[in-house]
Amino acid sequence: MSKQLTVLESEVCCAPLAAATVPAEAAADLAAAFKALGDPVRLQLLSMIASADGGEACVCDLTPAFDLTGPTISHHLKVLREAGLVESDRRGTWVWYRANRSRMAALSAVLDIATTA
Repeated sequence: MSKQLTVLESEVCCAPLAAATVPAEAAADLAAAFKALGDPVRLQLLSMIASADGGEACVCDLTPAFDLTGPTISHHLKVLREAGLVESDRRGTWVWYRANRSRMAALSAVLDIATTA
């Protein structure tokens, strides 16, 4: 699993792209997360999880939304988990997912050029 960047109070890993150069280590870490989001299914899954009532979604509710097999959905969720974009808990038979909001904030912050314009 890659080293994950975290948001501490209002700090993020690095300044927005338009304000400063992203350090190499941070760029490698951020690129892995952006790469995970480069797949439309994973982007939809993260959107469904992040916007779910109560802040979490059961895999049993995610799978029917796609014309894909359960193992394929599990693979996509594993990629999101390894990129640090979601966290999960097993409850009985099912796995519940929630978005890692601090990780998403770090990705958002590096793209936020509005504050530097």
